[in-house]
Amino acid sequence: MLRHRTGRPAVAAVAAAALAALLAGCGYGAHAQPAPSEPAVRATGPKLSADTVRIGYFPNITHGTALVGLQSGLFQKELGSTRIKAQYFNAGPAEIEALNAGSVDIGFIGPNSAVNGYVASHGTSLRIVGGAASGGVRLVVDPEKISSPDDLRGKRLATPQLGGTQDVALLHYLAGRGYRVDPVSGAGDVRVLRTKNKVVPQAYRSGAVDGAWVPEPTASELVALGGKVLLDEKSLWPDGAFATTSIIASQKFLSAHPDVVEAVLRGSLAANAFIEAEPARTKAAANLRIKADTGKELPPAVLDPAWAGIDFTDDPLAGSLRTGAGHAVAVGLLDEPDLAGIVDLTLLDKVLAAAGRPAADDAGLDAK
Repeated sequence: MLRHRTGRPAVAAVAAAALAALLAGCGYGAHAQPAPSEPAVRATGPKLSADTVRIGYFPNITHGTALVGLQSGLFQKELGSTRIKAQYFNAGPAEIEALNAGSVDIGFIGPNSAVNGYVASHGTSLRIVGGAASGGVRLVVDPEKISSPDDLRGKRLATPQLGGTQDVALLHYLAGRGYRVDPVSGAGDVRVLRTKNKVVPQAYRSGAVDGAWVPEPTASELVALGGKVLLDEKSLWPDGAFATTSIIASQKFLSAHPDVVEAVLRGSLAANAFIEAEPARTKAAANLRIKADTGKELPPAVLDPAWAGIDFTDDPLAGSLRTGAGHAVAVGLLDEPDLAGIVDLTLLDKVLAAAGRPAADDAGLDAK
């Protein structure tokens, strides 16, 4: 599980103080928020084995499958009279907490958060049942301070959260370039600051950070502020494919209500097919959902490149899950995990087969 070390890092005077002020000023928390009522399709038709399914997600473009599936009513259409109770989160650990507490049944989440949740529960909390997105993660920097990876020494880079998917990716990248960074404190040759995505653009504008390894739309927000893409994470993966968003289900809910999980997976496939067929309409639908959740829509200068940078996929890309966990071990954030059983693609393969498509690769991690 995620390692916790004793001791605290020395305070990096001006930058840390400025960042702390930004965080406090924004009042940005990681708690769940109730999502608005599903707008497009009412809960009608036959009811499945559960009266309600509670779906968790982030109001982020990398969760576009969930945003479109909810906003367009594609999930509800498959669920019939089984109602959706949707809630959004700002961080993976909060969503895992909610799933462990029984207030989320199915969630869209980053793969490292899923791994951490699975390992912390000794393999009893969740299963990864499907995929949602690949790519859409970039290292964006201040071009006046950084023009190449060799310029990163002494700079301050943000990631969304300690031990999260982007945090591990940045630490692994820095280690590969010869930079030494303490994985927990973030202190070292490069200062890694764990900063909520919502706060990163303001921190960048104020000079509290010099860049960030972040998912969309935050990466495109930084570019709109004058940032330069130093690295697209796709370039580090074979064929540019790596899991950004996974679909998880509570093991308890999966066992009791497989028909409901299957229905949500059918809705997920429908949402991704809709995204592929009509990118302009689905991009607008996702933005409406973000506005309903956060009170603010993304401007075209941010939304358009962010949407274009993500590959929405039904494939859980389980091989990249194993690789990402290995990166977390290598940088010192994770003890060697036993991931056998973290993936259960039984229902996904059933849905894919019904659509005339081949089964997904489980990379040897399936519960079967």
